[in-house]
Amino acid sequence: MTTMLQTLRQELPQLGLELPDDRLETLCAFGEAVVKQNEVMNLTAITEPAAVAKLHLLDSLTVLTAENLKGKQIIDVGCGAGFPGVPVAIGCPEAHVTLLDSLGKRVKWLEEILPTFGIKARCITARAEEAAAEYREKYDFATSRAVARLNILLELTAPFVRVGGAVLAMKGSAAREELEEAKNAIRRLGLKTEKVLDFTVDGATHSVIVLRKIAPTPVQYPRRYAKIKQSPL
Repeated sequence: MTTMLQTLRQELPQLGLELPDDRLETLCAFGEAVVKQNEVMNLTAITEPAAVAKLHLLDSLTVLTAENLKGKQIIDVGCGAGFPGVPVAIGCPEAHVTLLDSLGKRVKWLEEILPTFGIKARCITARAEEAAAEYREKYDFATSRAVARLNILLELTAPFVRVGGAVLAMKGSAAREELEEAKNAIRRLGLKTEKVLDFTVDGATHSVIVLRKIAPTPVQYPRRYAKIKQSPL
């Protein structure tokens, strides 16, 4: 048994999740593919098998504990090497996952590699604030990891979510601090904080913040990224 697979089997029950062996093996195959591709493309600083299993695969799967994603449309904004979107697609193949990233070569690699593992996901190369015009309020859920602080991230993700859906924001130990900082953004973007789920991943606290969409996001959002960063809501 590989280190990655062994780590997944040991740690998954702590998340309250159970996945069949074939999905665990697909998760590991994708994790190994990321490490291999990282030799020629900058995808991740985490390459040790047990660390990949914990900090990429298991961390991504925490999204599955936040909401029932079966049959739902979910967009991973700023997916990078495919986290959390690809593990979500593997863990819940009934979900309809879209991977969005601005870096074309990363998206092209994902488009090429995912079918080889039987992973279904739509891949889009675009900046989030530009793609929002075409895909506005088309998704049940938007998720994102390691993209920006919450008050910036919400302006990039909320426009994709339909009323009644939710933003599932993945955060580390500063989750509640960022949530406090983002109060104005939450109100102005049509969101409401529903719950914060905490997990221990490799000895550190990781959280999924669930922000329900209770009203349409005003049409002036998202602004251009330079403006968002310069003057967060």
